[in-house]
Formats: sequence, structure tokens, C-alpha cells
Amino acid sequence: MSRRAHVIRRAEVMPDAKYQSLTVSKLMNRIMKRGKKSRAEEIVYGAMDLMGKGGSKDPVTDMELAIKNITPQLKVKSRRVGGATYQVPVEVPPQVGMSLALRWLVDSARSRSGKSMAEKLAAELTDAVKGQGNAAKKREDTHKMAEANRAFAHYRW
Repeated sequence: MSRRAHVIRRAEVMPDAKYQSLTVSKLMNRIMKRGKKSRAEEIVYGAMDLMGKGGSKDPVTDMELAIKNITPQLKVKSRRVGGATYQVPVEVPPQVGMSLALRWLVDSARSRSGKSMAEKLAAELTDAVKGQGNAAKKREDTHKMAEANRAFAHYRW
């Protein structure tokens, strides 16, 4: 039996002011550092404007498509069985998948070289829509790892 306590979820995130989208609001919260929400809003809205100028008709749907493209379906978890540790592939719940996708998106945008964070985020989102970029590569690597360890799927519980 698990010794961990059950996770109590906080209240739902409120939608953002400009687009009325929960996904945009979650992305802002993920970008935010040290509680500077207005700075995070500038970055996200700037990235959306840049995506709009780059030829995107609706930047919110493009952003949601990008996040859908980098959301993992499978991941590996370590299981210790009889003195050996196995990487067991498990399915990712939708909330966890969204959280991983946003984390990978922001981390890969921060690691890009470029002028401003808004430009880097816009470039990473544009690449993710096409299925390219570091965040999409991270998803592919995670899926490859799960596929390679498919033989240990029977250790899942």
C-alpha cells in the first residue's frame, strides 16, 4: 500500500484577461518568476503578438496546438523489483501531461539564443506547431524511452 498522501488539488486557474483562455493563463503562471505576473503577461502577450504577425490567424489556437503536439502520452517510472530497478512505461494523466508540456516549452524557450524572452517563446511555439524544436524533441525522446522499455510494462501497478 502506498505511503504517500493523496494530492489535494488547488482551485482551478482563472482564465487570462485578454484571450479568456485557461491554457494562456497556465503558461503565464509557468513563465512567472518571483511573483512578477505583469512581466509574465508582457512576455506571453508579446509572444502571441509576434505569432500573429508571423502569419498565424489565431495565436491562441496555434498555442494550444503546439502544446498538444508536445504533450507526452507515455513516460517511464522507476520500479524496484527484487533488487533491480526497471524503467517501467506508464501512461501520463492529462493534467500531468499538460504540466510537463508547459515545463518543457518554457525550459526550451529559455535555453534558446535570441533577443527577448517573448521572441524566444514565439519561436519555440512556432516550432512546436510544426512538431519541431527542443520541446517536441523532448517528447519524442520520452516516447522512445517508453517504447524501448515496453518489455517491463508488466511491472506496472
